[in-house]
Amino acid sequence: MANHESIIPGLQAITTMSEETLLEFPCQFPIKAMGKTDLELDLLVIEIVRRHVTDINENAVTTRPSKDGNYIAVTVIIEASSKQQLDAIYQDLTDHPHVLMAL
Repeated sequence: MANHESIIPGLQAITTMSEETLLEFPCQFPIKAMGKTDLELDLLVIEIVRRHVTDINENAVTTRPSKDGNYIAVTVIIEASSKQQLDAIYQDLTDHPHVLMAL
């Protein structure tokens, strides 16, 4: 059976490029999640982020309601250590049913 590199030339280069990032680690990075206002979304987002970041400063968390007050955006500024860490945080946030969007 032939490997994928012989079938699709340049496949390895594409895979390698997708793992690259323009960020230099460690760095300050804002994680933003949005959901319905009637939930304690800020506590939920902090709980999820804490699975991946041990030290979250209380001043690093901000919330902002939507114009009509139906939704809330929670921003947590973290000290990001790697792209893999950020990917894991975003995966956990988007997997949760109460998080409608994560940026």
